[in-house]
Amino acid sequence: MRKLATIVLAAGKGTRMKSDKPKVIFELAGKPMINRVVETAQQLKSDIITIVVGYKKEQVIQTVPIAKNIEFVEQKEQTGTGHAVLVTQNTFKDFQGDVFILCGDVPLLRLKTLQKMLEKHRQNKAACTVLTAKMTDPKQYGRIVRNQGGNVQKIVEFKDASPAEKQINEINTGIYCFDATNLFAALDEIGNNNKQNEYYLTDTLEILNKKGKKVISCILEDVVEASGVNSKEQLADLEKSFYERR
Repeated sequence: MRKLATIVLAAGKGTRMKSDKPKVIFELAGKPMINRVVETAQQLKSDIITIVVGYKKEQVIQTVPIAKNIEFVEQKEQTGTGHAVLVTQNTFKDFQGDVFILCGDVPLLRLKTLQKMLEKHRQNKAACTVLTAKMTDPKQYGRIVRNQGGNVQKIVEFKDASPAEKQINEINTGIYCFDATNLFAALDEIGNNNKQNEYYLTDTLEILNKKGKKVISCILEDVVEASGVNSKEQLADLEKSFYERR
């Protein structure tokens, strides 16, 4: 039985929340967002749940219920999603299996969506499976560029996208399932030569393609599931969606 782990990215401040409180501990329907994400990771039967903390890390650590399979890793400088995952490398140096990467501020992601992703990922023996969505107005999300075979070639961040790439309506939700060995091998090769001078996790997909590895997608039907929270207004909207769903 292949092992399964989950990395939860929870290091950011969330400046648009206009609060000193770490964004991920804001409550949605009476429960901190981070705890909703961690509960989903537990329901997935993750052997390890690694939470990447940074801004006011003590508050985040105190918010998450204690469990044997949960650990915290600090990202001292927030220099991109690629770097955030790379700081967990020691945890996974001997890990053989698959790793989900989830965001601590995406609280409505369903367990069945992740189970569907994992099944597709393992059936295809993929190095990476990315959760994508199709939108009539893709706004400033990263665009999914596919190769001739229909698999995912790369993800282009909106700020770095060409006019033609900006016309693509399939977007990256920021949710991934990786084979752990392939993930960390690719992370060792990413750079920060982009407009943000950040280490993008998305760059690993193109690196894996160049190595002849398979990168596939699972298309999300309900885009609300992958909605992140960047402001109190968005939090209120998602809370409304949460109650409507029930």
